[in-house]
Formats: sequence, C-alpha cells, structure tokens
Amino acid sequence: MKEEYPMLSVEEALARVLAASQPLPPERVPVLETLGRVLAEDVVADMDIPPLTNTAMDGYAVRAADTARASFEHPVRLRIIQDLAAGYTTDVAVMPGTAIRIMTGAPIPPGADAVVQFEDTEQPGEWVSIFKGVTEGKNVRPPGEDVRKGALILPRGTEIRAQEVGMLAALGRKEAWVHRRPRVAILATGDEVIEVDALWQPGKIRNANSYSNAAQVIRYGGFPLLLGIARDDQGELTAKIQEGLEKGADLFLTSGGVSMGDFDMVKKVLAVEGEMGFWRVRMKPGKPLAFGRIHGVPLLGLPGNPVSAMVSFELFARPAILKMLGKTRLKKPIIEATLVNAIQSKDNRRHFLRVMVEDREGEYLARLTGHQGSGILLSMVHAQGLAIIPEDVDHLPAGTRVSVMMMDWPESG
Repeated sequence: MKEEYPMLSVEEALARVLAASQPLPPERVPVLETLGRVLAEDVVADMDIPPLTNTAMDGYAVRAADTARASFEHPVRLRIIQDLAAGYTTDVAVMPGTAIRIMTGAPIPPGADAVVQFEDTEQPGEWVSIFKGVTEGKNVRPPGEDVRKGALILPRGTEIRAQEVGMLAALGRKEAWVHRRPRVAILATGDEVIEVDALWQPGKIRNANSYSNAAQVIRYGGFPLLLGIARDDQGELTAKIQEGLEKGADLFLTSGGVSMGDFDMVKKVLAVEGEMGFWRVRMKPGKPLAFGRIHGVPLLGLPGNPVSAMVSFELFARPAILKMLGKTRLKKPIIEATLVNAIQSKDNRRHFLRVMVEDREGEYLARLTGHQGSGILLSMVHAQGLAIIPEDVDHLPAGTRVSVMMMDWPESG
C-alpha cells in the first residue's frame, strides 16, 4: 500500500515550501527602512546628477588657454576676481587673465572651461601663480556624469544596500516601495516546555527554540510574532494558531509536536484545520518536519530538539522568508573543505554536521564542533558551517573533501 506522506528528499521538501511562499505585497517606507529590503518599483531619475557642470577639485576656475604656457620656471599669473563655494552660483564671468577661486562641487562659472588644482598654484594676495597648465575640461564634471534624467537607475527587484539608500536620497526619494517584511508566528509546543524565566522543575526544558528561531527570523528580515507555548492539547494549539492568524501571520513556525509520538499535535491540527503537505524529510537532524497550510497560511512544523529546529530553519524557513521579501538569492554559499574528523556509522539520510571552518593557507579545514546529537545546542554555538554528507555515504575517513554550507555568509545564489 502506498504511503500517504512518503519521506521526501531535501530538494523535494524545499521545492514544496518555496512553491507556497510568494513575495509579499509592497509597502511605502522611509528610505532608511529600505535597507536590506527589495524594491517593488522601478526608480527612474527625474533629473541629471550632477545637475550642473561643476568642479571635481578645490582650485581655480580658468580659461585653459590662459594656462597653456605655465611652468614652474615661468608661472602664469591670473587675477582672482571672486571666491565661489559649493552650493552657490555666480553670474561673474571668467575673462582672459582672470580666475575664480572655487571649491569642490561648485558650478563652473561662465567663461571658465577648466580647473587648476590648488597643489599646482600659489596665491600671493589678489593674484594666483599657476605652475602647471590644464587642458579644456580638466577637473570638470559635466551634468549627468553620474545619472542621466529619465534613466532607469534602480529596477524593481533590487536588494537595497547602503549605496542604494544613498542613491535614493540623491534622487530626492524620501520614501520608496519595497516588499513587506513577512510576519512570522513562532510557537513552541509540548507539556515539557516552560518559559525561559520560569522556575526549572524535573522533566521540564526552557523554551530556547522560540528565541533562537525568532533571532533567525530577525536576521533574515522577517518580523517575529512570539505566541508563547502550547501544551499537548489540540484545542490549545488551535487557539494559539488562531491568535497568530488574527495578528496577520504570513508564515507559522512551530517547534515540537511533529514526530511519531502519541501526543504530537501539529500534524493533527494541520489535518483538521488546514491541509498537510509532508511531515518527513530524509535528513539528519530534522527528519520529522511537517509542512502544510492553515487557512491558506504556510506552516512549518520544526522538530523539538534545538539543533534540529535551527538546522531545519536554515534549510527551509530561511529561503521561504527571503522569497517572501522578494529576494531571489536564496542559497547559502557552499565551499569545499577537508574533513579533520572521521565520520562513522551513518544511516541512509543526508547529514548536516556542525563544523568549525578554518582557512589554513588557502585550504579550508572542517572540524566537528563536538558531539553531534540534535539536543546539543552548543554544537551550533561553535559552528560556522554545516558539512553535508550525502545519503549514500556510510562513513568518511579523516582527510576526505566535503561540501560545507556556510551559515554566517550571505546568500550568493
């Protein structure tokens, strides 16, 4: 008999998660709040930048022909007729034998066609001695040298960095349209889970998952909605999910309640209140991973163990959030590294081992962070990457080359 929910490969599971995750509608935000976001509009220049011919140097605006014979032995002397600071214009024209002292960014005055930098001059009183001649256009920036009016400067889909923020400001844009940040509802489940500041009791564990997952949501541009803890009760879990829906969640993340146990509620709630997509992935840690929809909103049921929850987030929730933000680079960089430790007795699942990565004279070394149990949160604390061990590999000796997904590096593809 065919299994209703077969175990999926990592690629199959990710494809289903991404198919259910779409870029969110745009919102207009202040320009500083666009940092790290994705443009949802084309930004077209409404003026030239710079708008006027201006100087690229502090110096003297001159007629290039007046300086043609200048040298250190025989400097050319020109009469200074005005000082012109940046931010001001002048109607005074540079005539033969004259110059205007000018500061960087100031418009080139009428009659001038070049600028002699201060370093090639000496100013005794009302006259300037020029020791080096300039050609027409020297140290002069034409209008539109940076941006031409009517040009498409930032197309929709652009990820905003500091330089794009600066360009928006230069174009006079106080606000811009970007894709909305996803609101991610985060809920821990299980009778054994207590709040982080609760008095510890035997058999209980603190709710670390909600905080680590919320931090991951923030890191990748989402807005976390912390829903607290739901006990192993279908009604309580349903009520918490309803709370998330009322708060406008775009994505649900639960931790715990997705394995084979009798008290696992997430699968039951998905079956009753929404639709179930899958609940097992051929990977370790993170095999029990549920996915479906609740009233049309995607829900990822992460495993309860802290390492499993974080690794599953990196592989599935992170790219989903990035896609909701409108981003197209969803993959973490993968490097090749030499495995320092031997890997023994592996089952037929893709393993993601926590490793410290060292660059030793141009060669990357990957060293296990210690015990790799899915409850060992410290193994994530010390890790920079996840060594990927394929499903069909049973064991690896030390010195083997392995692929490592770099968790701390930005997405590259």
